[in-house]
Amino acid sequence: MRTRLPLVLPGLLAAGLALSGCVAPGAPAATAASAGAGEFNDPFEDTNRAIFRFNQRVDQTVLVPAAEAYRTVVPPPMRQSLHDFMQNLNEPVIFANDMLQAQPQLAGQTLARLAVNTTVGVGGMFDVASRMGIPYHNNDFGVTLATWGVAEGPYLMLPVLGPSNVRDLTGQVVDSLADPGDYVAGQHHLIWASIARAGVSGIDERSRNIESLADIEKTSLDYYATIRSLYRQRREAQIRHEQSNLPNPTPVQSGDSPSGAAMTYSIAPTPSREAPPR
Repeated sequence: MRTRLPLVLPGLLAAGLALSGCVAPGAPAATAASAGAGEFNDPFEDTNRAIFRFNQRVDQTVLVPAAEAYRTVVPPPMRQSLHDFMQNLNEPVIFANDMLQAQPQLAGQTLARLAVNTTVGVGGMFDVASRMGIPYHNNDFGVTLATWGVAEGPYLMLPVLGPSNVRDLTGQVVDSLADPGDYVAGQHHLIWASIARAGVSGIDERSRNIESLADIEKTSLDYYATIRSLYRQRREAQIRHEQSNLPNPTPVQSGDSPSGAAMTYSIAPTPSREAPPR
């Protein structure tokens, strides 16, 4: 355990470079902020807003330039393969949480995806499973805790990592400790591999949403409230194992929502594949 603990926070911090996340192209920000608005458990709002402003500065000075350079240097097919590879690395943790939540159908899909993409998909570089009708879904220990009845706790805006809450932050740490990739990196003292994996995931996620994130920030009456609302609604949909049209406001729980009953929102869905470069 001691060998692996140093990998947890650096890995999460690197992944969190996507900051406040992925928003749908053309999403009306004012509507997003008010959609599903209710009583938010945000007792640290003043501090959270200060951290949110810091995250925005980091985003503009570090992540956006890195994401733009990534787009310029790496061809679209290679970017898609890297995206598929990173998703495949997440499958063991997703499978574990499917099982902990007593979701055998989702667990079967995850196991099938892992087997197909790791073999036929050349180590996960190609998402062959999706083409075979086995869709990707995301799952994590924060959702597992919610399934077990654990309350979400106060809303948190984490430095660099972006929106979260006490329950989801706990889940992120547990998932990192349980991740086989991090375990192997820890056993072989390869902390750089864990950081590189998380960093590439964050940059990939941000590069897919440069224009859409800029659009929603420009049109938002209260950008902080918009991100807070999107985060909570999306997490509630994931807890119910429903397909949501909501964008992903944090890269720590990246990827599409689990398949299931569709939900209706006045927000455009995030595309599952990367849009062609302009």
